[in-house]
Amino acid sequence: MEFLRKALQRGLTPANIASYVSLQGMRLWGVFWGTLRLRLKAGLLGVGTGPGVTAHGPVGLLRWPGSHIHIGAGTSLISSWRRATAAALAAPVRLRTFGPGARIEIGEGCQLSGTSITARSQRIRLGRQVLVAPNCIIVDSDFHAPWPPEDRATAPGTEHDKPVDIGDHAWIGLNSIVLKGVTIGQGAIIGAGSVVTRDVPPFCLAAGAPARVLRDLSPQERTEHNAAGQRMPA
Repeated sequence: MEFLRKALQRGLTPANIASYVSLQGMRLWGVFWGTLRLRLKAGLLGVGTGPGVTAHGPVGLLRWPGSHIHIGAGTSLISSWRRATAAALAAPVRLRTFGPGARIEIGEGCQLSGTSITARSQRIRLGRQVLVAPNCIIVDSDFHAPWPPEDRATAPGTEHDKPVDIGDHAWIGLNSIVLKGVTIGQGAIIGAGSVVTRDVPPFCLAAGAPARVLRDLSPQERTEHNAAGQRMPA
């Protein structure tokens, strides 16, 4: 009742208070239930999770026997539109490996929102505090051999797979796709809707389909960008 009295003194209406309580209730319940399911599933399937990993909503974990998936400490996996900030989510977070040599490594403090990461035979690595906006896709493969065309439906073409590496504090914008063989440098920002087909240097802004470097980040932007990464919500 003390909370209610103070809220009313500050000019909040009962409807605003009810809205706030509802938002907080959904957030706390979603994190509790999602994290519990994630921990149980990860333990059963042999997926490594560091301390402080949280999930809001269901997380799809599909690990091929002999492959490796690790989710670093403090990572937040957001699979619910109730928790997502910038947009509704097209699908839950999904981490999948397809072969015994495949690896998915999520660094400490990352935040993934409806992200799909699929490693067929190579390593996909996200550094520390990488921010992946809603509905992004990261892959290490074409999943079909491009040639000859008559065999595309059946030829896997694993010899063409290439690893993906995303540096610390990088930010991947809404609805972006990161394709095989790409290295995104530390602190880089990828604009919304980009298709990243080639390496992106550290501390620059890249965007487009295919993504191209538009400019380097200023020293002030670099400082602000890294500071924002340190403050990313759990």
